Amino acid sequence: MPRSSGAPKPGSSVQPPKPHAVKPAPGPAQQHPHPVVVPTVSDPSLWGRVDEDGTAWVKTAEGERQVGSWQAGDAAEGLAHFGRRFDDLATEVALLEARLAAGADARKTKAAAMTLAESLPTAAVIGDIEGLARRLQAIAEHSEEAAAHAKEEKERARHEHTERKEALAAEAEKIAAESTQWKAAGDRLREILEEWKSIRGVDRKVDDALWKRYSKAREAFNRRRGAHFAELDRERAAAKARKEELCVQAEELSSSTDWVNTAGIFRDLLAEWKAAGRAPREADEALWRRFKSAQDVFFAARNAAVSERDAEFEQNAAAKEELLKAYANIDPSAGLDAARSALRELQEKWDAIGKVPRERMQELEGKLRAIEKRVRDAADAQWRRTDPEAVARAAQFRERVAQFEEQAAKAQAAGNVRDAEKALEQAKQWREWAEAAEGAVSNR
Repeated sequence: MPRSSGAPKPGSSVQPPKPHAVKPAPGPAQQHPHPVVVPTVSDPSLWGRVDEDGTAWVKTAEGERQVGSWQAGDAAEGLAHFGRRFDDLATEVALLEARLAAGADARKTKAAAMTLAESLPTAAVIGDIEGLARRLQAIAEHSEEAAAHAKEEKERARHEHTERKEALAAEAEKIAAESTQWKAAGDRLREILEEWKSIRGVDRKVDDALWKRYSKAREAFNRRRGAHFAELDRERAAAKARKEELCVQAEELSSSTDWVNTAGIFRDLLAEWKAAGRAPREADEALWRRFKSAQDVFFAARNAAVSERDAEFEQNAAAKEELLKAYANIDPSAGLDAARSALRELQEKWDAIGKVPRERMQELEGKLRAIEKRVRDAADAQWRRTDPEAVARAAQFRERVAQFEEQAAKAQAAGNVRDAEKALEQAKQWREWAEAAEGAVSNR
């Protein structure tokens, strides 16, 4: 009897091939990233037999079909051999089922299933061939549904990825148009690029258009950032030039001894320094050290001069204290001329001594003003007592009194009582004024 094409050589052992797992194609529809295929192991005696002469038969719906010949051992070994070959076919079917469930290419899966189905009528195997045929038919039928589902999932993924790239392009355009946070914005554009590279499945034409938007936005941002830093460089160069000028002015003023005016000029220079803006960092720091050094030279000299002046003012204050003590006994009542002479001496010596500390000025000046007031008040009193105008005014009042008394006497002699009383009344009024004027002169 002829051997089957799948029969091993005598003496050789037959091992079933090791099943393998199929790596699924990536896609959003896959449910099991790594489906595990377990080989089907069936009892071949249920589906066929091997005669004593080695002829192998399989049961089908149409009856038994000879599948080959086994000459490498007894019938049981032959039955196991053809059963293992069936299990290999069953494993291939299970792999196709797993590929379909994992979302692999449905068209290729269907083609492979149909090829296997066409080979079943002549397959040299013993097992449930009809069952395999039904499973392969199911694979073919479900492949269409899976293909449609895969297409739908692919379209959904393409839509989502397109939307994401549109959002990234829009974000890049917004950054290009508005952002002034140059480092953070530049970092974000790089992050967008990395994310962009990871997004697949967008329609080529749409993807190209979106890429042009992103690329254009990135270039616009780079131009704007470059223009900003170019302008910043110009501003810093101008600030450097201005600060160099301020340094020269400060150095020229550093030896000035016009403390008040020069201190004011230095304050103005410092305000200009702050308004000039920042020069390049290293130059800015060096220029500031130069400017501050000149400023420190002036203010150190001024502080030394002020300290020396303060010491001199303290000595002047002590001298004026002694001077006040020496002239404290000026007494106008003992002689106004002598008091005036002593006061002039005091004032001349006072002015010659010079300035005192600001906090002592009011106290010392107050003591001097008290002495001056004593002498001035005495002089004013003497002047009021000897004022010729006041004496003449009192005499005139007395003359008027005499005139009215004379008129009264004449009126009385003429028997004109009424005119006499009127003249006496006026004489009385002028007498009171005369007495008041005389009293004012005598009380001065």
